[in-house]
Amino acid sequence: MPKRLSQEQVDHYHENGFVAPLKVLSSEEVTRLRAELERHEAEAGKPMDFPEKSKSYLLYRWADEIVHHPAVLDTVEDIIGPDILVYHQTIWIKEPGTPSYVLWHQDGKYFFLEPHLHITAWVALSDASAESGCIHVLPGSHKWGDFEHEDDTGDSNMIKRGQGIPKLFDDQTGVPMELQPGEMSLHHTDLIHCSRGNGGGDRRIGVGTSYIPASVNQIGAPKRTALTVRGQARTGVFGEEKRLVHEMSKEAKAAHARSVSLFRQLQDSGSFLDEAS
Repeated sequence: MPKRLSQEQVDHYHENGFVAPLKVLSSEEVTRLRAELERHEAEAGKPMDFPEKSKSYLLYRWADEIVHHPAVLDTVEDIIGPDILVYHQTIWIKEPGTPSYVLWHQDGKYFFLEPHLHITAWVALSDASAESGCIHVLPGSHKWGDFEHEDDTGDSNMIKRGQGIPKLFDDQTGVPMELQPGEMSLHHTDLIHCSRGNGGGDRRIGVGTSYIPASVNQIGAPKRTALTVRGQARTGVFGEEKRLVHEMSKEAKAAHARSVSLFRQLQDSGSFLDEAS
């Protein structure tokens, strides 16, 4: 029996590649977690950006709390089983009235993992409506196979490398996964999805965490790192990450820098970023 999802929701995920909305945070948790995120931005004097927006759970307590939240993990376990690792995390912030976008893409193209069992848990810390630029998905597209992706250098593209599926799906295609603050969506690593600009009056803040079952293997080198958050990991498959102890400490910053660097080395290989670095 599933811990948190209904059997109908589990079946919907496997058939369509996603399930939403799923309530995981209370209104009090949302208010506190967003305030902590924005406090760090105020201290830094700028909005959250690379590299801090990647693998943020290695730097910040609020991000660590989300990846370990029992409601999130129980829901993820219903899909991928009890041995769960965090492979990556991205903080997705769209300022109000901005054209920031993410092209149609498949997450599996970025992660170099086999088999394709990775699941993204996307938690909303603000309204994520169609107007504010929520994720749009193509139901069932996780069964369509791997698509070729091309680099896109657009200034408003939120993905660092900018990869996307060219010229196959227009901006009016897809089903919006609208979320209220405290709600979460789950989507499969091969599901084709995108998001558009924020035409609303508030920031659209989402925390996208990439969870994988311990049965998944890496492709290519170098060996990337992952954090075991439930159950057990297999020895030697991933470099081991340690759970955050002291927020933004020297040790935390060093561990974060190392893990992000290892993740990006393979992801950026052969891209336009190589020429710019």
